[in-house]
Amino acid sequence: MDDRTPEAVAGRVVVDCGAVPSAERFDMWTDAVNRSFVPLRAWSTDNAVRSGFEGKLVAQPVGPLSVSSVAGSAVRVSRTKAEIARDDPGHIKLGVQLQGRSVISQDGRDAILMPGDFAVYDTTRPYALDFDGPFRMLVVMFPLETLRIDRARLRALTASRFSGREGVGAIASSMLRAYDATLENGTLQNRMPLSDAVLDMLTAALGERLELELDGGEEVGRRALLTRIELYIAAHLGDAELTVTQIAVAHHISVRYLQKLFEGKNDTVSAWIRHRRLDATRRDLSNPTQSGQQISSIGARWGFTDATAFTRAFRTRFGITPSEYRAQTLSVAH
Repeated sequence: MDDRTPEAVAGRVVVDCGAVPSAERFDMWTDAVNRSFVPLRAWSTDNAVRSGFEGKLVAQPVGPLSVSSVAGSAVRVSRTKAEIARDDPGHIKLGVQLQGRSVISQDGRDAILMPGDFAVYDTTRPYALDFDGPFRMLVVMFPLETLRIDRARLRALTASRFSGREGVGAIASSMLRAYDATLENGTLQNRMPLSDAVLDMLTAALGERLELELDGGEEVGRRALLTRIELYIAAHLGDAELTVTQIAVAHHISVRYLQKLFEGKNDTVSAWIRHRRLDATRRDLSNPTQSGQQISSIGARWGFTDATAFTRAFRTRFGITPSEYRAQTLSVAH
């Protein structure tokens, strides 16, 4: 494949400028950014930076969202009235700083973002992003209609910094950075529940800042909390000592309220954790690179310290023992 053209597989696009001569990299990166988002202008006043530009873009749709990881050398990117006149889909963008520093400017405000921070900006009005050195940013673009905030209210928050270290903003930042990791390694799934989680978190963060009674505000907050809990469980899934009480304490809620949150999933918290663990063991058992791992070791990795209990739980869930499942899936792979 020609390294100068984007690679698109199941909606995922990867453009790495490192594979082309240095003189062509800046133009290649600019073209990739324009095609992945909306018409933009990019330039650098430093000829040395421009001639030795390093840049990469990885993009993928997730439901109604376009999720992209954008990296590059020092550069200024702007959307002027001329670019807006060329194409104006009316979308909103969310930029999460992953590495380096940026300044997002719109509507007379400047948001200085450090790693973990994020800001929203509107493609229907001029804006600019300034990166004073090497950077990487996660950019999520989506239709305004997917938020429960109208454009007039949102305008009060464009180019405003949301800290990735406190409040709902910290929860949203943590989730988005986890999405970036899965986007980079090619395992981000194009599923509506993922986009719903992002939009719920963003709506909660915006609502917290605006102190508005948003449509469905209580429900948005509940779903945001549930997403945070699910991320916490995912991060501790291999901990055999993980308990319902520990999860409740970590999120400053009662065990009773935690159980109530999971009623909508038609599951108890413990059963939901067990199912996620069993799903994880099934993935590992079907992975040829882990064929040398003992089945009991795989079970223990995901919190099943009793091999007999693991086998029984696996058979109850999938109708087959772990050893039978591994034999079947690996034989098919060969």
